[in-house]
Order: sequence, then C-alpha cells, then structure tokens
Amino acid sequence: MGGGLKALLKRRGKRLAIAGALEVAGLLSRTGLMRGARGRGAIFTLHHVRPADTPSFAANKHLEVTPEFLDVSIRTLRAEGYEFIPLEKVPARLLSPELRPFAVFTLDDGYRNNAEHALPVFERHGVPFTIFATRGFAERTRSLWWETLGSLLGRLNAARFDFGGGEEELDLSSEALKLRAFERFAGFVATEDEDAAVARIDAFSREHGLDPLKLTADLIMDADELRRIASHPLASLGAHTLSHRATARLPADEAGREMQQSADWLQSLTGNRPPALAYPYGFPAAVSPRDTRIAQELGFTVAVTTQPGTIDETWTDQLTGLPRISLNGHFQHARYVSALASGIPFAFSR
Repeated sequence: MGGGLKALLKRRGKRLAIAGALEVAGLLSRTGLMRGARGRGAIFTLHHVRPADTPSFAANKHLEVTPEFLDVSIRTLRAEGYEFIPLEKVPARLLSPELRPFAVFTLDDGYRNNAEHALPVFERHGVPFTIFATRGFAERTRSLWWETLGSLLGRLNAARFDFGGGEEELDLSSEALKLRAFERFAGFVATEDEDAAVARIDAFSREHGLDPLKLTADLIMDADELRRIASHPLASLGAHTLSHRATARLPADEAGREMQQSADWLQSLTGNRPPALAYPYGFPAAVSPRDTRIAQELGFTVAVTTQPGTIDETWTDQLTGLPRISLNGHFQHARYVSALASGIPFAFSR
C-alpha cells in the first residue's frame, strides 16, 4: 500500500473515530448522564461559511461549513436552552448567578463569506458574533499558506520543492498523495522559521502561476469591509495579530507587539479597542502559558485558543486562554452540535 493511500486512510479512519465518539457522546447526553461536562457554556469557532462545493482536492474542508448548517446549529442550541451572548460578556457571565447555558460564536481570519453568508444567518436569529481579523491579511501583505496550498496542490500532478534536505519530486497524481504533500508542507511551516517557510511556499506558488496575495484578496475582507461589518449591532471585531504567526514560537517582545499592534490597528479602524484576542492556530504548540500572560498584561479581558472544551467557573482565572469548540466541515449534523456542546467528548479526552 502506497504511503499516500495510507495517509488518506488514516485521515478517514480518524474522522470515523471522531464521528463514533460524537455518536456515543450524544447518546450519553440524551440519557442525562455526565451533565456536569457541559459546564456553563461554550465558545464555538468557525472559519469559512459558504455554500457547499465539491472541489477535487479539499485539504481545508474541516474549515468550512454551510450557511444551512450554521442555521441548524443555532436552532439546535436554542432548542436546548442556550442563550447567545457576545464573547466579551463571558467573564461577567461566569461570575453571575445565571445558570442558563450560554453559547458564543466566533469566526477566525476575516473571510469575506462571513459577511456574505454568515451574517444573514446571525441576523435571522439575532445572534451576536465576533470576527477575529489579521492586519496582514486585510492589507494583503500576508498570505494564507493553507489556502495557497489547498488551491495549488489541487491543480498540480507533480512539483519539486526543497523542504531542507535538497529539492525533491512530489508526486501529486492522486488525492491521497496531495494530502500527504499538504501535511508535509504544514509540518514545514510548523517546524521551520514561519516567515521563511511561508515565503518559500509563496515563491513556490508563484512559480506555478498562483499569486498568493491575490488569493488573500479574493478570500479576505479588506479594512473598509471590516469597518462596515463592525458597525453592525450584532458584530464585533477581535484581534488576531498582525501576521498570523504562532505566538509561542516568537520571542516574548515580538509576540506582545503582534497582539498589541493588532488591537491598535482595529481601534484605528473602528474607534473601539477590541477586548478580545484569538491566538493564531490556537493549538498547544502555537500558544504557550507565556502568551496568555502577555495577553492579560496587555489588557485583553478575554482571549481564545482552539483547544477544545466547554467553560465553567474554574476558567475565571484563565480568561486569556479559553477553549473553543470547532464546528467542523466534516461533521455537519445537528446531533453532533448537541454532542459537542454537552462537553462529553472533551471529558473523555482529559
């Protein structure tokens, strides 16, 4: 069995395992077991919200849901008694006697489809939301390397790239091999100097006729668009750094500048200083305890990771390192929303 096919089967096997765990969690939740796992509420994270598409290669499928699924998610949570609150009200809510569970919606990176397709759903239900914007994306000075690779690898059957051990041939003749290559590039970004790695990917992309900054412009709201959506009564903007680099891998002073100057920029756009921050990537290797301390020292009242979990009173001392639950494009079913909100899947993984 080829390595590419093994990687594809491993991915599909992992998704099947997650789906099975969600089914079990949903069953336990419906029987009333493990009620304490729900905590006081949950913060949900999204990226793309757009109509379903069926590209031949979809490395980033997990980052997109349909407007219909967003609508179903809101309806499901409301039917289960959740109250929808803005992210900035989470600290006060955790200190209040209100026991009704809360749900918060956040969207990372500032994709244009958040305004085109997510906003009408939030409007229909009167649900507040926060969009975390990266200055480099909005000003077209930084590329989204995962989008660049998702688009580029989908159109190539072969390519050459130097991951550090000399230029090598990449066989991209099947979906499995494209996914394997994508994972190698992701590892390259995660282990090399991130600026240098992304610059190499950008150059690789241009060599094959894809302009990564044009792709950024096609996908991401610019400053004027962000300003307009921020004026909506349901919307708020949050800081997502200047460059979308993993803060844990930066020196402390540089990580602090990324956070602070991101908030400065948003304040200059809207007149309001954002109280909230989302760390780029948000997983443990990208966000350190040092970073959560820096965010607190800079005056952010709430900051979020992508580490999964629900929230209870124990998080009042960790408000700049809150977990979020991803609404994943591979699991777009109402029962999975219920299972995730129950907190049971995360209780199993502790």
